[in-house]
Amino acid sequence: MLSLPLPTLRPAVPPYVTLGLTVAYTVFYSVLFIFVYAQLWLVLRYRHKRLSYQTVFLSLCLLWSALRTLLFSFYFRNFVTANTLAPFPFWLLYCLPVCLQFFTLSLMNLYFAQVVFKAKSKYAPELLRYRLPLYLVFLFLSLLFLVVNLVCALLVKTSSADVHAIVLVRVTINDTLFVLCAVSLSVCLYKIAKMSLANIYLESKVRSLLCTNQRRPL
Repeated sequence: MLSLPLPTLRPAVPPYVTLGLTVAYTVFYSVLFIFVYAQLWLVLRYRHKRLSYQTVFLSLCLLWSALRTLLFSFYFRNFVTANTLAPFPFWLLYCLPVCLQFFTLSLMNLYFAQVVFKAKSKYAPELLRYRLPLYLVFLFLSLLFLVVNLVCALLVKTSSADVHAIVLVRVTINDTLFVLCAVSLSVCLYKIAKMSLANIYLESKVRSLLCTNQRRPL
């Protein structure tokens, strides 16, 4: 009786599809990097405020797209190297972009929360005293997110602990913080949509930005 050969594992995606996706993602992240870089250059060109929500947001997007472009470019030459990086490069290319996404979400929360506070402060000035604690809360959450991802990445690469447990802890904390920030952002946007003063404030910010651009000499 002939014995059948044991089944072997095969890649879930054909190699040509993997290469095509790698090219597509690399081009996409490169174009995004160039676009964000151009936006930052325009901020300097038209002498807008150097330190603002806009510049910090663009800087986070620029760093994120640069790291993603660098990661996907590894797969063109040696994908084995990309999967066997040292602890710090591994955290830099795989974990830091996720942290930057959370920082960006936190920044959006702070900006729209500030709009809500400014709109409500006209009738309740005592609300302005809660702005600083709000900043501190999001700063603490961002530091917590950064520390958790850094520690988990180092443990995966340098210790003999259970990798599955470490990844589970990291994913649980990350997803929980993302959901909390997403809910907070949704609440802020809902309040802004229901407040005419908040809409007026946002429209005035956009209008002043456009007027500033039109007054700048070419």
